[in-house]
Amino acid sequence: MKNKILWIAFLLLACGSCSQKQVEQQAVQTVESTVELAVNNHIQVNGIEEARDFYTWTSDRIPMVSAHRGGPYPGFPENAIETFANVVKYTPTIIELDVAMTKDSVLVLMHDDKLDRTTTGSGLISDATYEEIQALFLKDEDGTITDFKVPTLEEALIWSRGKALLTVDIKQSVPYEKIIEAVRKTVSEAHVALIAYSFAAAKKLHRMAPELMLSVTIRNEEEIERFEETGIPWTRVIAFTGVTERPQEFNKALHEKGVFTILGVLGNLDKSAIAHGDQLYASFVQKGADILATDRPIEAAAAIKTLEPSKSNKSKYFKK
Repeated sequence: MKNKILWIAFLLLACGSCSQKQVEQQAVQTVESTVELAVNNHIQVNGIEEARDFYTWTSDRIPMVSAHRGGPYPGFPENAIETFANVVKYTPTIIELDVAMTKDSVLVLMHDDKLDRTTTGSGLISDATYEEIQALFLKDEDGTITDFKVPTLEEALIWSRGKALLTVDIKQSVPYEKIIEAVRKTVSEAHVALIAYSFAAAKKLHRMAPELMLSVTIRNEEEIERFEETGIPWTRVIAFTGVTERPQEFNKALHEKGVFTILGVLGNLDKSAIAHGDQLYASFVQKGADILATDRPIEAAAAIKTLEPSKSNKSKYFKK
């Protein structure tokens, strides 16, 4: 429980509007002391174990949102540090970001293979040097040019410390070694999980960096069995259950293994929430989704917070 309190304090740094008046004085003192420890030591003392402990499912879990591509909104482009900072003003969050590599082997945040859609440049990222990319500006979802630049992975890792958890989507052309090197260089092991889209990729990443958490696609009972055959401990995995709502019994099967689930509500389920009301997000959580990966993190988080809070110590730290 002590380790989980530390991680809750870590997450509260992202919620500037959280009122301490809502929390008992003793709890406030606990949060303040653990926040100070987290910031001053950058989660270096037992940090990796704390991350595993935080992601271990319990009945008093803290439901969260994961901001897909960082949570772009008008004026805030995807995969930009300024966009991440905008989302964490409203809610503690997991930031999902994408990593590509320039011609001169610099890791930058970019979803597409080409620069055209999200920047003022054009052509392949792999054909551009980092210096050339730094001359460009990012565009938001509507194509409006902003003042923001393409960040490097290292810049994002440093920014996120004490502010947000990260899941890293590694583009096909990026060597795993370089991602792991950046994570270790910035001492980010405690707040970063790597995304693996296949069990083979998960095995390779686990072999190279057994200390890191992995987000692995597990959508049915057969894939639970296939994951167990990889030999990766359940304590190293967060289960991405796909972009279709899963049966409550399936979520329960993962919970019994101590695993958090991530439901991808981006796309059709986000559209359903827009059409039928944001309380749909709360219903996903009530049926066993622990983390909602969404293009609407601010709205989804607000809906989740309307749920009746648990009487556990953990839930009162999460309330706004």
